[in-house]
Amino acid sequence: MRIAMIGAGYVGLVSGACFAEFGTEVCVVDTDAAKVEALLAGRMPIYEPGLDKLVTENVADGRLSFTTDVAEAMRGAEAVFLAVGTPSRRGDGHADLTYVFAAAEGAAKAAEKPFVLVTKSTVPVGTGKRIKEIVARVRPDLEIAVASNPEFLREGSAIPDFMRPDRVVIGAETDRAFEVLRRLYRPLYLIETPIVQTGIETAELIKYAANAFLATKITFINEMADLCEVVGADVHDVARGMGLDGRIGRKFLHAGPGYGGSCFPKDTLALARTAQDAGKPVRLVETTIQVNDQRKAAMADRIVAAMGGDVKGKTVAVLGLTFKPETDDMRDSPSLDIMPRLAEAGAVLRAYDPQPSHARQMMPPGVHFAGSALEAAEGADAVVLLTEWNEFRALSPDRLRKTMRGDVALDLRNAWDPQAFREAGFRYSSIGRP
Repeated sequence: MRIAMIGAGYVGLVSGACFAEFGTEVCVVDTDAAKVEALLAGRMPIYEPGLDKLVTENVADGRLSFTTDVAEAMRGAEAVFLAVGTPSRRGDGHADLTYVFAAAEGAAKAAEKPFVLVTKSTVPVGTGKRIKEIVARVRPDLEIAVASNPEFLREGSAIPDFMRPDRVVIGAETDRAFEVLRRLYRPLYLIETPIVQTGIETAELIKYAANAFLATKITFINEMADLCEVVGADVHDVARGMGLDGRIGRKFLHAGPGYGGSCFPKDTLALARTAQDAGKPVRLVETTIQVNDQRKAAMADRIVAAMGGDVKGKTVAVLGLTFKPETDDMRDSPSLDIMPRLAEAGAVLRAYDPQPSHARQMMPPGVHFAGSALEAAEGADAVVLLTEWNEFRALSPDRLRKTMRGDVALDLRNAWDPQAFREAGFRYSSIGRP
């Protein structure tokens, strides 16, 4: 079986490489010639554990290829996936579908035979219907079935998420579309992965509903953490006591500085706008967005307060800038709110992140990027753990304290041992713990 993947971004590249690993012949097409050239040379445009090896091996085996030519990518393809970006539209928060519609039109124009056009990008309800109208207008002579197959990949663990997912959602309206996609996902069917078959609109909404629910869960435990600090409770124990209830579950109950990343911020906003346009506003989601935005902004104030209310001329070592570990993604990372506010308050900022390629371009002027956590902490008045990379969990509090000038340690991910840090001489504080 041969497929084409339009878009060599995070979703397209990971999905294309994983489909190739299943034994499918995959051609990934992207308009960015520099990106395609880098991929052909074995250089990854993103950091994702295991991706470079997966891509290299499948290219060598002849199952995975890259091009800038849509017609070349589609030649012989039974299914064509749209995996292009759907960023928030400037000004109103709706998902910008410009790239999706352009890719759909381009695929239809380049087609030589009937195929299934599958939306992999996260798109609002009703997008599939508009895509059907576009391809019918562009190629009335060709039978093009439209389907929705949303992705549920977590950055940092995307490959295992694809290879052994909780479920696969397929939204379609024709037997042919279902048959092609079931055949494509046969390796997952053989390991008894649940395959959810729905209409297109339902599949589109499942993706948004899932992300909005998880974002709400994160925001809920963050608010419980704030309450814990006032009443003397421990948010770790609260989360554990909640999570052991099978109806709630343990995941996404980790207090922190607020959610970020490529999905939750834009998807919650797009869902809220879609619901408003439909006359059925989702007030819980709207509040989640508002509370999360406020929380990220308030984290800078928390750091200033931990340092006595004034950071002017003081050195702050910040460990971790990406929105989560095991990725270089900076989109809507809490650091993008926190670092500029600290800079405006007069702090001298030193930072270290294991994957700083994008962070370097997005931090305020004057931030010094160190080569290690201890280098960042050298002579600092305070150290702030902002992203919980594993290497930060293993830091020796004694070595860290000896490296620093000051004694403030602010753990915004609750990843450090409070007792060990206090015994090392730190004035330690965290989120939602006494």
